[in-house]
Amino acid sequence: MKIERVKNASRNMFFGIMQKTYQIVIPFVMRTAMIYFMGVQYLGLNGLCASILQVLNLAELGVGSAMIYSMYKPIAEDDTKRICALLKLYKTYYTAIGLIIAIFGVILTPFIPDLISGDVPIEINIYILYLLNLATTVLSYWMLAYKNSVLQAHQRVDVISKVTMTTSTIQYVLQFLVLWLFKNYYLYVIVMLATQILTNVVTAIVASKMYPDYKAEGKLEQSEVKEINRRIRDLFTSKIGAVIVNSADTIVISAFLGLTMLAIYQNYYFILTAIIGFVAIIFNSCMAGIGNSLIVETKEKNFNDLKKFTFLIAWISGFCSSCFLCLYQPFMKVWVGEELQLPFSVVICLVIYYFTYEINQLLNMYKDAGGIWHEDRFRPLVTAIANLIMNLIMVQFWGIYGIILSTVLSTLLVGMPWLFHNLFTTLFEKKKLLEYLKNLFFYVIVSLIACILTYLVCNKIVLGNWTTIIVRGIICCVIPNVIFFIMYHRFSEFKECLQLVDKMTKGKLQLQRKFTK
Repeated sequence: MKIERVKNASRNMFFGIMQKTYQIVIPFVMRTAMIYFMGVQYLGLNGLCASILQVLNLAELGVGSAMIYSMYKPIAEDDTKRICALLKLYKTYYTAIGLIIAIFGVILTPFIPDLISGDVPIEINIYILYLLNLATTVLSYWMLAYKNSVLQAHQRVDVISKVTMTTSTIQYVLQFLVLWLFKNYYLYVIVMLATQILTNVVTAIVASKMYPDYKAEGKLEQSEVKEINRRIRDLFTSKIGAVIVNSADTIVISAFLGLTMLAIYQNYYFILTAIIGFVAIIFNSCMAGIGNSLIVETKEKNFNDLKKFTFLIAWISGFCSSCFLCLYQPFMKVWVGEELQLPFSVVICLVIYYFTYEINQLLNMYKDAGGIWHEDRFRPLVTAIANLIMNLIMVQFWGIYGIILSTVLSTLLVGMPWLFHNLFTTLFEKKKLLEYLKNLFFYVIVSLIACILTYLVCNKIVLGNWTTIIVRGIICCVIPNVIFFIMYHRFSEFKECLQLVDKMTKGKLQLQRKFTK
């Protein structure tokens, strides 16, 4: 089966942006409702439970990524029998994973209070709350979750987006009513549990209708099962690394600085991850297409694509960094008030973290699309351990600054250099690394200049709360993009990105016409 990479990526981005906009605006309203109806500590509890369950999700071992990667080739070859056998294996693994998470989750229950510094809301039983969240995670594996892989491997993330938007609407309406009428946090979590089940069931039904020939049946050759298991083992260290990096910050803040500081930090982090989520649409939409390209295209073609995507992500990240620097504090003042603001120096740390994260995510996308998990198996774990050690040390001296900077330093000093080496010794020619690094360094310098100049202009704008945000927002849209155009318009990557956007825009317009019919 020929994969139409640009068309599929266009479709996925179109519906992905719709979904992400929805997933930012409505949860933002829910987060605000929780602050005013329940109190800021409940946000801290939300974040802590999510981080603990991320640790338990280590049981997933990267099975999803390994199985989706294994489907790329049989889909390209129209090998239905092999895809069905892969689905059966995927189903078996996910059933076992849910059981493992349930067992270890229950074992961990007595130790949950030790992860909280200070008091929890008096009406909350932390054990009941934790077990409800645990049930949500376990059921997400048991309730037909393996069906998602079919849609992802076919680059039909747009279908998942539609289903998620529909079920999320039901969830958010019910949760808002619970907060408003009952102010009961247990019911709030129970609604989330029920919605997880509904989402999985509906997605599975849609996937079965779109691809009726794909059923979880058959058996793979033992050699292929061993190859998949090897990929999963290689992904395990990557999974551990990702969990430590994503969860360690939250757990360490809760344990050392308390739930209130955790909630304040996560208000800032919520805004950051909202923008990260928009950029992730590009990654998710292009993942399967890049995986296909790495199989059928030359190294030179794929390296040029990497440069093109790096240029695009650097432009987007530079623009977003300028916006963060100038708009974070005025927006937080309007949203939660001055008493729940962090110092501006924390904002600077978050901006550095954001830019580093986006470039690192691009590199990781190529690693995952290329399936080079074996070569990369130790890097995520070593990076994460370095991050955790620095977290535990630096939080005691510099508090929240130490938490953010430890993540940045571990990524810049350990993770990214190692990842560059792995990519350019497997997917690309090693001699191309210097050329790539020169381009990347130039993008960083230009982005830094854009951020500084934009901030110097915006800092002069002090009006009413919303007026300040609007005027600064206009300035942030103009200055960085003008600087980028002046510096980049002669680059071949700039012209190639324009061509790519033109193709994808045409695809989006076709989709819009089809969608409105």
